Amino acid sequence: MLTVLRNTWALLLGLGLLMLGNGMQGTLLGIRGAIEQFSTFQMSIVMSCYFVGFLFGSRMAPEMIRRVGHVRVFAALGSMISAVLILYAAAPDWIIWAALRVLIGFSFSGVYITAESWLNNASTNETRGQALSLYLIVQMVGIIAAQLLLNVGDPSGYVLFVIPSVLVSLAFTPILLSVSQAPAFETTKPLSFRQLYSASPLGCVGMFLLGGVFSAQFGMASVWGTQVGLSVADLTIFVSAIYAGGLVLQYPIGWLSDRMDRRKVVLWLSAFGALALMVPVIFDLPFAVLVFVGALGGGVSNPLYSLLLAYVNDYLDGPDMAAASGGLLFINGLGAISGPVITGWLMGAIGPNGFFLFMAILFGVLAVYAAWRMTQRRTTPEATSSYTAVSPSASLVAVETAAMIDNEDPARN
Repeated sequence: MLTVLRNTWALLLGLGLLMLGNGMQGTLLGIRGAIEQFSTFQMSIVMSCYFVGFLFGSRMAPEMIRRVGHVRVFAALGSMISAVLILYAAAPDWIIWAALRVLIGFSFSGVYITAESWLNNASTNETRGQALSLYLIVQMVGIIAAQLLLNVGDPSGYVLFVIPSVLVSLAFTPILLSVSQAPAFETTKPLSFRQLYSASPLGCVGMFLLGGVFSAQFGMASVWGTQVGLSVADLTIFVSAIYAGGLVLQYPIGWLSDRMDRRKVVLWLSAFGALALMVPVIFDLPFAVLVFVGALGGGVSNPLYSLLLAYVNDYLDGPDMAAASGGLLFINGLGAISGPVITGWLMGAIGPNGFFLFMAILFGVLAVYAAWRMTQRRTTPEATSSYTAVSPSASLVAVETAAMIDNEDPARN
């Protein structure tokens, strides 16, 4: 691990700064939107637009890289991100914000693809799994640290928008100076949706549902917090807990999933998530308990993402594992687009608890569907892949790399 860190520290530092910038803007917009008196529905559209841009970026950025190269794409999209972060404060209009969120989602997708390509190229076959684990930790720690930075300024002013812009700009320096040659960039042609669904209906449906859960957590947590009257400090603690839970529970759940029927893990984990998130819908909870519930929600959704990737790979031959990644990522992205919109509608209809209710429903549907699929396909294959922790915010490069690692060493865990 120390060898990997020594060889990739500059890349990981740059990626960490990128996550700081992205983590700040996601929560900050929810707080500033309340200050500007945007409605819950308007903010749900704004939050959803990030995932629209991210989805388009995941499809278009690889071709852009092939045409003009890593460095130009990285510099152009990075400049776009820095500009958008400033424009949020300069143009506090929800329609303009929605357009800017499409741009910044597109740009972050391309930047992640480029940076992850360099990280992958800087690793060997023996160290790639460790590099991916370090990347996951950097992502989660970056987002958690971003919440702390929200307490250093006034969300009604400019400073908190300038800080992530500067952090993103600084992120380019270690990344661009740490590599002497841009890596060759290739992505595998994805399997068709028909092939994916035929291989694993549970995997496809689960990835779609988790897209909605993750986008609600990432996009609407701050909107919920402002509705219930949380202070900036309390809101940042709650959002941090979501990601801390995802980081802490990734590996125990991964260890368990490599030692029993993955469908059972999906079933019981989803059912537990549904029950946990229904508690604040039914009961009026103190803040400390809400933080714990948030940690449980993140602790269920993040590992489930990696678990479903591993489960789909169990039904695929080695060469098809990377090919499946693109289709699964697209399915997840489609679910993510709808998440904030439906959450916003529920919050408008029944109040702030619609935030928890939406995620509880999705987890419940996944649990029921997993139970039904176990009656349709009674046997599960011997594991042909191992669980590799991947963040739902990772790009196609990281997901394909995880599939390669799974295929190379299914007994790694």
